[in-house]
Amino acid sequence: MEWHDDAIVLSVRQHGESGTILEVLTRSHGRHLGLVRGGRKLKPVLQPGNTVRLQWRARLQEHLGNFACEIDVARAGTLMESREALAGLNAFTAITIATLPERAPLYEPLFAASTVLLDAMLADGLAHWGAVYVRWEAGLLEALGFGLDLTACAATGATSNLIYVSPRSGRAVSSGAGAPYAARLFPLPQFLLGSQHEVNAADISAGLALTGHFLFEWVLKPHGKPMPPPRLRLDSLAAHEEGEST
Repeated sequence: MEWHDDAIVLSVRQHGESGTILEVLTRSHGRHLGLVRGGRKLKPVLQPGNTVRLQWRARLQEHLGNFACEIDVARAGTLMESREALAGLNAFTAITIATLPERAPLYEPLFAASTVLLDAMLADGLAHWGAVYVRWEAGLLEALGFGLDLTACAATGATSNLIYVSPRSGRAVSSGAGAPYAARLFPLPQFLLGSQHEVNAADISAGLALTGHFLFEWVLKPHGKPMPPPRLRLDSLAAHEEGEST
């Protein structure tokens, strides 16, 4: 068995004296693990956030198999220089590992979105890429079959003045229909509707709360999994940014 693919490094752990177990998000083969023989010598390459070109080989499909890899896009060093980018990278890898089933080749658009997100993290701080991260999590929910429905009000069918989201259904709610229940609804950041308005710290914090709620309730909790600590730290960072901006 053999295939070639592009992949984003998610995690690396030592195996034996010189090998490593590499976990990646591939373009066409989903989240995948493999053994890299002599991988400790490739430490600069096998860093979370880097994109690599992979060759996977195994005698049988169900085997762990061996990876041979070479660097394609080196991001890790730059990402680790920024506290905010590192927090985003850690949240991205932790959520990807916790939510995606292994070897499910269903997520090619998610791979493309992941490269956009990681490249955005290279450019600036959370104020720049926070909205991209929220959109990425919304896309992850959709890829897993739990997409949010933000096209019309769940109560009235209206398509305008959508400013809330129901915490139960994941559907949008209009300002008029939601006003009596506002305390129990999530604010809907307008950038998730394609608004061109400037995104502020409060929008990013609200977006993280929204997508985080549904990732936990619909994806993690049914499998007995907690919200990964790196994702909780990103929430705290966003809340801190919001506090400083007010």
